[in-house]
Amino acid sequence: MITLPTVKDLKARMAQAEGEKASAAAKAQAAAEAERQAFLDRISKPSGKTDEEVLEKAASIIGNAASNGLTSVQVFRFPNHLCTDDGRTIDQGEEGWEKTLTGIPKELYEFWARQLSPRGYRIRYEVIDRPKGMRGDIGVFLSWD
Repeated sequence: MITLPTVKDLKARMAQAEGEKASAAAKAQAAAEAERQAFLDRISKPSGKTDEEVLEKAASIIGNAASNGLTSVQVFRFPNHLCTDDGRTIDQGEEGWEKTLTGIPKELYEFWARQLSPRGYRIRYEVIDRPKGMRGDIGVFLSWD
């Protein structure tokens, strides 16, 4: 004999399934937020890497880009709020924008000034996305053309 569930039973089962989906989505969102916060914590502090370690990484990135015929490459991306002015001076191209940098973005600029600028490399920081029309992430680009 076939047992057909009642409408009430079906609705209860559907509500339970929806609850499980919502719970899974909330857990995924919480995990993503925790990962994002860990990333922000990591890049808002000095990396602790030596110039030699960073130079080795830079040589690899630049070498790969040049082998592919490129004359510039994005080397880093970070949220605008890691700048003391949320990236306003970078966005406006104002003099002294580099003084607004903190954490690893500042460390990258200082490394460029010490190691790469004397070798002829240029650096550019620019706003690379505008979610809902607002300043978003900032990209760091090296060029050598």
